[in-house]
Amino acid sequence: MFGAGQPCFGCGPDHPNGFRLKFAEEGDEVVTRFVPGDDRQGPPGVMHGGLVLTLADELAAWTVIVKQGKFGFTARVNAKLLRPTRIQQEVVGRAKVKRSTRRTAEVEIVLIQHEVETFRGEMTFALLEQAAAEELMGRAMPAEWLKYAR
Repeated sequence: MFGAGQPCFGCGPDHPNGFRLKFAEEGDEVVTRFVPGDDRQGPPGVMHGGLVLTLADELAAWTVIVKQGKFGFTARVNAKLLRPTRIQQEVVGRAKVKRSTRRTAEVEIVLIQHEVETFRGEMTFALLEQAAAEELMGRAMPAEWLKYAR
């Protein structure tokens, strides 16, 4: 959506080490599918916990973009790693907007492997006006992003 060459670790299609996630709408949910490789593991055979949170965060952020047409910055995380997320096995992520205001969006996220939940959480995103977003980023907002500012 933001185009080739954009730097996002989670969704950048050209990021050399990124997840390169893609997203689809399914009813009131946004869904992604990802197979973590060996380079994503912490303990042997298990996806690194920080990268599990990265996957969930990216899915939640895109849920705000897709469902509300706004770009948000992660402000709060409430997460539970329920079971190990295995490498070399597909993870299905599902998220939906639970509640939103003019300034925030709360998103529920679940990650599933083999029909078993491995992660469940909620994330709150701050929806910023262009000037505030640019101050937070320390630079001008990319032209492709301007339509997603609050």
